Amino acid sequence: MVHRLRPVGLDFVETAPVRLVFAREISAAPDAVFHALAEDIPGWPSWFSAVTLARPLDDGARREVRLRGGGRFEETVLTAKAAELYAYRVDATNAAGARALVEEWRLTPAGRGTRVQWTFAADGTAPFRLAVRSARAGLGRAFRQAVAALDERLTA
Repeated sequence: MVHRLRPVGLDFVETAPVRLVFAREISAAPDAVFHALAEDIPGWPSWFSAVTLARPLDDGARREVRLRGGGRFEETVLTAKAAELYAYRVDATNAAGARALVEEWRLTPAGRGTRVQWTFAADGTAPFRLAVRSARAGLGRAFRQAVAALDERLTA
């Protein structure tokens, strides 16, 4: 079953009832990281192990993403500022209880590499919000592993 979510904007990253923020510094340059995030959508499964399928739609304005365990998402890109910021909103998902969701990837030069910050901003029913908060450790681990794999891929 597909649930349509509330069409929120980029400001939702700051105002969402549930905000999970993770950050890590890597060796890869911001432009290379941005390219992997925003331009090489089909490449996501090669570095983000939770992702089984990622494909751009509508010339990159939208995306379809599938996760291990069966999660499915239809997303709209909210912003793509080269080597700086990439964010998207989930428009539809099979995740019960979700009402709004935005993910933001912020890239900042750090030494000879990049500080990658991922914000997962969500709203939903009380059980959904509790589930997202309870998933903090697992999402953090997935983020760290994904960014490390991306760094290895980009600097190899």
